[in-house]
Amino acid sequence: MFLISAKHTKLRIMNNQLKKTLTIKIKRLDMFPNHFFGTAEINNEEYKINIQGQSMLRNKLIKLPIEFRDEKALLHLSGINGTFFEDIVNYKGKSEWIEIDSDGVLYYLADNQDKINTIDVLSRF
Repeated sequence: MFLISAKHTKLRIMNNQLKKTLTIKIKRLDMFPNHFFGTAEINNEEYKINIQGQSMLRNKLIKLPIEFRDEKALLHLSGINGTFFEDIVNYKGKSEWIEIDSDGVLYYLADNQDKINTIDVLSRF
């Protein structure tokens, strides 16, 4: 319980220093055994999105098809009924797709797939 409380306090402090950099609107997200795959929009442009767990060799990460200037980002997943989840990930460069590797995001989506429709990306810039 203490670790969860400390984590949420850290996120709240970070959240006060961050601003919303971009919004990813989930259009379709299909569940597969080890990942989610679908389509999403950034600035009215449609992209493929892949969400999977992080590997033992990689930390939590995000890759985006558009420019992003910070080395870390706070992902704020939200949707119906006030449902939300937050996780901090490392930015690892450009990709043709939206790629998110995070065990926390993956497990949360497994339980709340139909409730999430937006991922806000918050950063310092």
